[in-house]
Amino acid sequence: MLPSAFSIFAAMKPFLRILAYIKPYRNYAILNILLNLFAVLFSLVSITMIIPFLGILIGTVDPVQTLPEFSGSPAYFKDYLYYQITQIVQNKGQISALGFVCILVSASFFMRNFFRYFAQFFLAPLRQGIVRDIRQKVHTKVLQLPVSYFTEKRKGDIIARMSSDVVEIETSVISTLEVLVRDPLTIVTFTITLFAMSPELTLFVFLVFPIAGFIIGKIGRSLKRTSTKAQNQLGKILAMIEENVGGLRVIKAFKAEPLIDQSFGKENERYRTISVRMFRKRNLASPTSEFLSITTLSTVMWFGGKLVLEEQSLSPDVFMGYITLFSQMISPAKSLTSAFYSIQKGNAASDRIIEVLDAHNPIVDPVEPKSLDKLNQSIQFKDMYFGYGEKHVLKNINLEIPAGKSYALVGQSGSGKTSMTHLVPRFYDVDQGGVYLDGINVKDLKLDSLRGLIGMVTQDSILFHDSIARNIGLGKPDASMDEIQEAAKIANAHDFILELPEGYDTNIGDGGNRLSGGQKQRIAIARAVLVDPKILILDEATSALDTESERLVQDALEKLMKNRTSLVVAHRLSTVQHCDAIVVLHQGEIVEIGSHEELSQKPQGVYRKLLTMQNLE
Repeated sequence: MLPSAFSIFAAMKPFLRILAYIKPYRNYAILNILLNLFAVLFSLVSITMIIPFLGILIGTVDPVQTLPEFSGSPAYFKDYLYYQITQIVQNKGQISALGFVCILVSASFFMRNFFRYFAQFFLAPLRQGIVRDIRQKVHTKVLQLPVSYFTEKRKGDIIARMSSDVVEIETSVISTLEVLVRDPLTIVTFTITLFAMSPELTLFVFLVFPIAGFIIGKIGRSLKRTSTKAQNQLGKILAMIEENVGGLRVIKAFKAEPLIDQSFGKENERYRTISVRMFRKRNLASPTSEFLSITTLSTVMWFGGKLVLEEQSLSPDVFMGYITLFSQMISPAKSLTSAFYSIQKGNAASDRIIEVLDAHNPIVDPVEPKSLDKLNQSIQFKDMYFGYGEKHVLKNINLEIPAGKSYALVGQSGSGKTSMTHLVPRFYDVDQGGVYLDGINVKDLKLDSLRGLIGMVTQDSILFHDSIARNIGLGKPDASMDEIQEAAKIANAHDFILELPEGYDTNIGDGGNRLSGGQKQRIAIARAVLVDPKILILDEATSALDTESERLVQDALEKLMKNRTSLVVAHRLSTVQHCDAIVVLHQGEIVEIGSHEELSQKPQGVYRKLLTMQNLE
């Protein structure tokens, strides 16, 4: 039976957000509604044919001797049908009249299924289009969200929302669209017909429906709560899988397979327990709905029987037609109930996707953005404070880096070196003070313009499962092969690329795992060379390399840094001694600034101590 109105309204909130994606496909939706309407009408005609059929058998058909005048009303079609039956009975006999009715039933069923097929035909592109658009919108939003968002969320959970949650919406929500269009049309049309046949009996039915709806609504709300827990738990499992696969070498090195497997087993068992509870509740829908439907039907039969036998306000053939028509409403009512449960289950996934789509992104273009084509003066950090939470990791930073100069950031781990580099391209926004390029606050610059000035090479060479050429051309998709090769030559990568099986078209595998660390880093440098950045950020670009690879990469970096404003983060002080200035950070504050020669002469200086620790004095 049908859920209560309150339950339907509560269930529809996230569902309506998802249905907002139907707008580009509204023509398909209109066609689907119209075709379903015709399917319902022909279904109604085929079922109501039982009344004249029974009337002929038991001899209660009221003869209509005069052809009725056309009016388009239901009474006209009824009288016209009875006129034709009367003519056939009088001219050819009752058997011929039965044959006529049976032919009408068959023709009506054919037309009903004809329209149902084409209703589904036009629904298919709508369903798949909505799913594609949702997946695309979530992916676009994930790319737009600030880096800070992903420090708070586990990557596996984000992947779960983009994959399994979208699939859940497709299977549990979008798949119900046909039911939500066809079955309400069926129920409304049949109800109007039933009311025309017997207002008294139909009003009685509506007194029974709300009780069943209340019971089903209660089960539905419970199902949504359990579904939400299941989706969140699945997100945890996918996060664990992502972490375990990514850290497989470490797990094996420390013989931690049993421990990791045990931890995964606990979460997997928890998901099983929640899923069992969820499916039991969902599977309760069909038997509950069927029992309530049959109970309602039995009650209607009892009350209708009284109208026929005692009050005689309903003829036997009309009553049998009424019961047949009402029984045909049970199937769409059950389907609609199942759809309601599916929506409740899918709403858990919808809520998780909506949470991503509604996530606040503070790193956006200003109302009136400014543009900057090149850096003419300097990068400035003015009275700057920054932290990832309440505690500041950078405090009272004041620093000016003249255009064309290279500045190194050194200090112990956790001193805030990388955090400073992340503030220039606005991966994060400062808490106080500001970062300025040529006197313009980076918050006032258009993001595309700001990041178009910057090239980055990090310790972890982030490459993609694609060809070398496409990895180098990531920041400049329209680059010619000559430009890509020239960038590779500057990065000391051209020679080893030519030795690969397919040269620049060689696929480097997941994360570039088919290449060595030094090769990956030189590809990353070539990628930075190609975009010709005015500001270069090097974050521990050589720290993970062996001596030979470091020499090749360092040589490539020096060529890349030439005539560019460079901000270099390094632990190995030997790699930054050539920089124009070295900035020493300690516990989030700048404690020393100067050249290598100047700082190494300070006996009690922090830089001098770092040199001593690395045996570089």
